[in-house]
Amino acid sequence: MRAITGKYKGRHFAVPQNFKARPTTDFAKENLFNVLRSYVDFEGLCALDLFGGTGNITLELLSRGAGRVVCVEKDYRHYSFIRSMLHALGDDNGVAVKLDVLRFVPRCREQFGLVFADPPYALPQLSELPALVLESDVLAEEGVFVLEHGKANDFSSHPRFVEHRAYGSVNFSIFR
Repeated sequence: MRAITGKYKGRHFAVPQNFKARPTTDFAKENLFNVLRSYVDFEGLCALDLFGGTGNITLELLSRGAGRVVCVEKDYRHYSFIRSMLHALGDDNGVAVKLDVLRFVPRCREQFGLVFADPPYALPQLSELPALVLESDVLAEEGVFVLEHGKANDFSSHPRFVEHRAYGSVNFSIFR
């Protein structure tokens, strides 16, 4: 796993082989961030990374100048890896939270300009995530919500759906 651009460009972190999480591919991540540049200014951005997994998106957001990134992950090994990555970076703008996303979002009182969610594609509640995030207070007024999902999911009928992007087998739905 590596940062594509920004202050940590090229910085690599070896993800343990026994991890269940699959990091977003560099190809998909780079293309998504190119699209997101038209929606948000990364410099100083307050962002929320749900289902943090390896911390791949958190790393990229911090590298691009985000002012605060909260990364939520319930698996202890993954959470520990994310914390160790943030410690190695020495970046106080990143915060790891060990909690189930489905419990965190309804209780969170902080707002974010960007919310990114990369749940397991087999998560039974995956289709409910747009409602969970968009009906909570976590997304700022002009904020953007990005959901990574498999090709079997279609969120285009959601009233706040903006666009869909596919990069290989990785799909992103963007909401405002």
